[in-house]
Amino acid sequence: MDMDMGMDMGSSTTTNTTTTSMTSMSASMMSMTFFTSYSTPIYSSMWTPMNIGQYAGTCIFLILLATILRGLLAVKAWKETAWMDAEFNRRYVTVAGKGPKSERISVDSDKERMVLSANGVEEEVFVVKKRSMGTRPWRFSVDPIRACLDTVIAGVGYLLMLSIMTMNVGYFLSVLGGTFLGSLALGRYNTAGEH
Repeated sequence: MDMDMGMDMGSSTTTNTTTTSMTSMSASMMSMTFFTSYSTPIYSSMWTPMNIGQYAGTCIFLILLATILRGLLAVKAWKETAWMDAEFNRRYVTVAGKGPKSERISVDSDKERMVLSANGVEEEVFVVKKRSMGTRPWRFSVDPIRACLDTVIAGVGYLLMLSIMTMNVGYFLSVLGGTFLGSLALGRYNTAGEH
């Protein structure tokens, strides 16, 4: 009977030790403090720098990726501006049963009569204020491109987020450095105010 009790105690001790080691392992994996290490894996266990040179290469990659993200945001803002300009310059066809746009403007309550002067020539014009922005129609030439750009921007943003979530100081500073460089070089093109 004593022997059975000894066995139970031994297996209980082994279980407690295993539980303790698993708890400490999961606690160390869930650490929420920044650390410095040149062998932190990024994106998969296959991408683990083994020396300082590989770590520097990974940091340079993150700088370039953050700069590319800023470039993509600038391209999106540029395309949105171009699409908006094309929308405003679009010619509309008069629908049967509706009067021409000039007649509709002349009876519009939001119009104001003003005088426009250019190069010494004065011309009487109507200034019409737009009541609301409204929703622009879905266009095959615009919306799929916008969706692709948004998807690529989200993907690159998530890759950068995953690199920061490793809590490696070098990776974090690399992403910040790339964001700085991208904004410095391309920030003036991003007028949409996106992050």
